[in-house]
Amino acid sequence: MNKTAKSACDSERQSKKVKTSHGSTQGSQGQKANVKGQAAGKDAGSPGPERSTESSHTMQKRAQKEAKVTLSDSHSSQQHPMKTSTEDEKSDVDLYRGEEEIQKELQDKQQSKSAAVGETQSSVSAVEDLQTYSEREWKGNTTKSQLIRKGYEAIAIEFDLRRVRGDNYCALRATLFQVLSQSKQLPAWLHDSDISKWPEEMHSDQDFIKEWQFPFEPSKSKVQHLEQCLEQLKKRWQEAVQYEKLEEREHMCQQVFRGLEEEYELLEALKFLMLRTAVQLHSDMEKGSDVPEFCWLLFARDSSKCPKTFFTNHLRHVGFSGGLEQVEMCLLGYSLQQMIRVVRLYKCDTEEFITYYPNDHNKDWPTLFLLTEDDRHYNVPVPKKPSKFDAHGRPKWNPPSEGQSSITTRL
Repeated sequence: MNKTAKSACDSERQSKKVKTSHGSTQGSQGQKANVKGQAAGKDAGSPGPERSTESSHTMQKRAQKEAKVTLSDSHSSQQHPMKTSTEDEKSDVDLYRGEEEIQKELQDKQQSKSAAVGETQSSVSAVEDLQTYSEREWKGNTTKSQLIRKGYEAIAIEFDLRRVRGDNYCALRATLFQVLSQSKQLPAWLHDSDISKWPEEMHSDQDFIKEWQFPFEPSKSKVQHLEQCLEQLKKRWQEAVQYEKLEEREHMCQQVFRGLEEEYELLEALKFLMLRTAVQLHSDMEKGSDVPEFCWLLFARDSSKCPKTFFTNHLRHVGFSGGLEQVEMCLLGYSLQQMIRVVRLYKCDTEEFITYYPNDHNKDWPTLFLLTEDDRHYNVPVPKKPSKFDAHGRPKWNPPSEGQSSITTRL
């Protein structure tokens, strides 16, 4: 029994020694494999051992799989970012507000966005507070800034403001806007049924039309396109006079002043009326007939001695490379039979603070109000609605008419 137990112990010891030696052999081989793998990493041209190759291949597949999962997750989140945020927002507010209130808020936001888009497309802005505009645009303490602010303060009690797109059409655009938004009657010349024939008549007598340039390429001849412009002006002016409510006129102006082809056709129609009037006035001057004072200034310039040079050197370029000068503002008012009253802010504290175009105006003509800071760019002053309350917040009472007893009310 002792010999058997001893032999069993000896055999067990030998098996442990074999296992130990075998484990050390595997460890040394693993160290060698790691050294070879590091050498393979240093030498890109030499292949690594099989184990390191299999391991890197497995890791590469795993990395690709994880990348695909990540990309799919990010793609799905990009497809529905607004949905997620909207759902989160609704989940937050649904606890406190009803569905109708939430829907109304969403509709209001959508309408405000649509209004903002329409505002950016319009060439004449919505009404804004004139004093606020002055303080925002003229913050400096220079002499000019102080003078302009003082001019704005002088009229802030009576007017608000509409800003007009600042291009070389701005004087014509501001005048046209006031015509369409304020006219209550048609001028005498607009009752002429042959207004559409005027371009052809001028083309026959004076060869001006062939040099006319339009902001849009016309599909018709230049004569026919000017005839279309005049017809459109007549149509819009008649439409404006028929409207009784201010809201109706504003809606029409929103349709016209969008920077599209119709707006520029109406502006070119005003230019044609100016040219036609200049031809008539110059003819009267040559005959010795009475003409307005501005005619002598208009044709005294070296660049506009006659209607031909006036058109070639001045009027033809209005809207493209130049605007209207003061004497040409007189011609514009005379052509439309409208008295243009301009508040010239940089002339504050002088007799020229308020100027009329033409200056020898006809008192029977309607008055259009414009505003300028430099005689180049023009904006539209908007009369304020009369307040129903006085400076102390008390309501204003209309004075009693004759034959009625006066009732005194204490507040």
